[in-house]
Amino acid sequence: MFDRAEKKVSELGQSVSVAKKEDAKLLERASFAEQDMQNGLQRLIKSGSEIRKLANSVYKIECQAEDLMAGLRQVPGREAIQLRSEVASMADTAKQQRITLQKRILKISELGVSV
Repeated sequence: MFDRAEKKVSELGQSVSVAKKEDAKLLERASFAEQDMQNGLQRLIKSGSEIRKLANSVYKIECQAEDLMAGLRQVPGREAIQLRSEVASMADTAKQQRITLQKRILKISELGVSV
């Protein structure tokens, strides 16, 4: 009976030892994962901020294109019409780019990250 109890105590000690080692491994992995998550969050915040700045720049470009188009409407001639067409195309491209950037900002915001 005593031998059996000693054997159980030994097995229990081994189980505790294995659990301690596994616990240390899991805590270390959790720590690394937490660091990765923090780094990723910082990168996401920085990227979101850069995207927002770019979207604002693209918006300014759109406004400049609209101003240029208004000026070209007052200029008669084929060249003015052709330039107006080119500017309109560029303005449309800029608008599409800004919309894409704003969608990306929205996705980042939906993750709970303030941009």
